[in-house]
Amino acid sequence: MFRVTFFTIICVLLGLCTASPNAELAKKLLGSRYSNNIHEDAMLDVPDLIRKYGYPAEVHSVTTEDGYILEMHRIPHGRNSNSAGGKRSIIFLMHGLLSSSADWLLMGPGSGLGYILADEGFDVWIGNARGNYYSRKHVRLNPDSILNTNFWTFSWDEIGNIDVPTMIDYALEHTGQKRLHYIGHSQGTTSFFVMTSLRPEYNDKIISMHAFAPVAYMAHNRNPLLLFISPYANNIEQIGRLLGIGEFMPNSAIMTWAGFNLCMDEVIFQPICSSIVFLIGGWNENQHNATMLPVIAGHTPAGASVRQFAHYGQGIDGKEFRRYDQGNVFSNLITYGSTKPPRYDLGKVIAPVFLHYSDSDPLAHVNDVDRLFAELGRPVGKFRIPMASFSHIDFVYGIDAKELLYNRVINLIRVMDVHG
Repeated sequence: MFRVTFFTIICVLLGLCTASPNAELAKKLLGSRYSNNIHEDAMLDVPDLIRKYGYPAEVHSVTTEDGYILEMHRIPHGRNSNSAGGKRSIIFLMHGLLSSSADWLLMGPGSGLGYILADEGFDVWIGNARGNYYSRKHVRLNPDSILNTNFWTFSWDEIGNIDVPTMIDYALEHTGQKRLHYIGHSQGTTSFFVMTSLRPEYNDKIISMHAFAPVAYMAHNRNPLLLFISPYANNIEQIGRLLGIGEFMPNSAIMTWAGFNLCMDEVIFQPICSSIVFLIGGWNENQHNATMLPVIAGHTPAGASVRQFAHYGQGIDGKEFRRYDQGNVFSNLITYGSTKPPRYDLGKVIAPVFLHYSDSDPLAHVNDVDRLFAELGRPVGKFRIPMASFSHIDFVYGIDAKELLYNRVINLIRVMDVHG
């Protein structure tokens, strides 16, 4: 299996790489809808990136019950006509695996959903899961220790069961509101389903939930990295611990350097950069803005635990949506009171959920989305993106994401504000 996967990757990188067909369009749009300075946007942290484009930015920190210090970013209102005070509906955004709050902003005003929502008059709160670039802190554990990797002993189970509820509670308490809208991408949807199944009281705090590329069941996953990991899911964390490795793909200066030197327009290696992105998040040249690759590389990957990948691998291998398998019967008994990790009870997810999915998504296959929709306690809508080639990363980076997805979501949120 390894030889086939490795050979396929090499062939794609060296033989099938083509320049983005949208490069010229992207250049015309730069400065109006996208970044007005690629190098600067790749280097700026999220709060400074928000301020650069004339939006108000707030940084909030919250400590979880198990000691993780999470950083949240807030855009309380938009520019121009939407800068007045008054009560605004809260929209909480939660990123995917290996990502951060930057995902919702790095494509720039007019394209980044965080900016769009602020300009539409919403109070935008953007979360960061434990272990990523902005939430790499703990009251006592050291994320950089190779002698003790306990900081990294978490999966998206803890993110959904602890991090997301903690951040939601903070946003509601800070604003004096009782409910909010939730938008998640990929792992940001997984963590929501974990939260509302394990802590069903949080259903009452959600006006509507919009799942972009919803990931719960992964029986039909076609992502090559996760397919390679899945048969070894119960071993990779143990091997990592022996090697003193708990973190996978942290944010690094090397990636930023590669973005500047290999992925810029007119550089012969840019198609290779695009192909790597496609291998991870699905192939769709029609929605790919290659000009923005240096900005993406400056912010992504943002880091994750090895266990997050192992947990997804378990779901692919076992074809179920279960809590993390601790690796042996005794550990499972101590943790869960059963020899096998229990399934997440999706019937307890009774918040109004809207699933937004696509035909060509390798990580959120249509069959798995259908199964999820059938098991949710109160699904309201299931919307297919009206573009056959639309893929996993296009939900946050796609050139036409606003027209194909965001406008509809905003309309649904406004309806829920009136009738929800």
